[in-house]
Amino acid sequence: MTTSPAESSAPSFAMPEPVRPGRLPEALRRRLHPDPTVRRLAGITLVNTVGNGLSLSVAVLFFTRVLGLSAAQLGFGMTAAGLCGVVASVPAGRAADRWGARRVLVALVSAEAIGTAGYAFVHSYPAFVALACAVSAVDRGSSAARNALYAEVLPADRRVAGRAHLRVVTNIGICLGTGLGAIALQLDTRAVYLTAILADAVSYVAVALLLHRLPAVTGPASGSGTAKPSGPADKGGEQGRRGNPALRDGPFLMVTLLCSVLGLQFAVLEVGVPLWIVQHTEAPRITVAGSLVVNTLMVIALQVRATRGTEERTAAARACRRAGLLLAASCLVIALAHGLPGIVAAVVALAGVALQSLAEVMGQAGGWALSYDLAGERGHGAYQGVFNAGTAAAMMAGPALVSTAVIGFGPAGWAVLGAVLAAAGLAMGPAVRWAGRRDAQLRAA
Repeated sequence: MTTSPAESSAPSFAMPEPVRPGRLPEALRRRLHPDPTVRRLAGITLVNTVGNGLSLSVAVLFFTRVLGLSAAQLGFGMTAAGLCGVVASVPAGRAADRWGARRVLVALVSAEAIGTAGYAFVHSYPAFVALACAVSAVDRGSSAARNALYAEVLPADRRVAGRAHLRVVTNIGICLGTGLGAIALQLDTRAVYLTAILADAVSYVAVALLLHRLPAVTGPASGSGTAKPSGPADKGGEQGRRGNPALRDGPFLMVTLLCSVLGLQFAVLEVGVPLWIVQHTEAPRITVAGSLVVNTLMVIALQVRATRGTEERTAAARACRRAGLLLAASCLVIALAHGLPGIVAAVVALAGVALQSLAEVMGQAGGWALSYDLAGERGHGAYQGVFNAGTAAAMMAGPALVSTAVIGFGPAGWAVLGAVLAAAGLAMGPAVRWAGRRDAQLRAA
């Protein structure tokens, strides 16, 4: 920063202006979100994701070396747990509408604290599978309730931008937690692994307490009398509350399906890219770590910017379309790394990851906007529960799909995956126009 002549002539031993109690330094305050609610949520998110990053870093070794599970046992247990997560999302969302998102979220996060700590006391494989299923169910349920909470506490025109800020905080927290996990991996003892798992459980306790201190919502989205009509949930009051309105909303279900297909990108990054680099290219193995660094830095730098202008549904659909086309391009570029010299293959693979990361921030912004917009201002728990179930399904099926149908068929597999992702992005526009026609019919009725 440049200084004026008067500033540059000040004695080097001059004392800085003291910081008043209760006030943050100006430089730090400028970096914080201006909305106090988002700042509170960001603090909660940071605590949660640091614990998650720590736990995720050591989970595989904890389960295999401390609990003594084989790779096949772990894979089956995680698949069963993923299925439970898909099933739990919808009822958790409905519960958030009925009893309030904050109350339900506090209960689920508290249950997750107990379940995570329970891993330290598991001594049999059936007990592990049962506990993993329970933890996955409350985890995906809490995700649905959390998204409904954002709809309750954030104004409609700032929800997507707020979620983008929280996603940046999520990536920062995961990075910090992963750094702590690297220390645990280096120490490589049973006591350290147990400490890491229990530290994650403690982080859930802290999150539950912080959520409990959030200001109560006086006018929840589910009961807003000023809501804009936007779907079956908005028509007829009690009629919209019988059953699950999201499951009767054809356009919303189509958007959920398309976003779930676009969500396969996470399996590509976490499973497909590492397997491709190690098994099918001459790129150095460190390229795998480099791909994660590229993705994390790009999400942190671009996610907030990518949400600008996506509040309107047609703009959100365009963002998803661009995401699908970019994902298709990234698949083709990653496939090109096959057969190239080592350093060239690494550069090409990282370029593909960069394209995918750009698509990720666009697709996430568009998906968030549509998941809220198509729900109107009522029944956000029901809608977020269904939308979150689609995301959970992609997370469950994605790794197996990518590792077999894509990696197993080489460049041709990447080309087919790219075509599927492009088709999902291109189909988002017609799905949103379908929702517009549905809304017009409801307003005319």
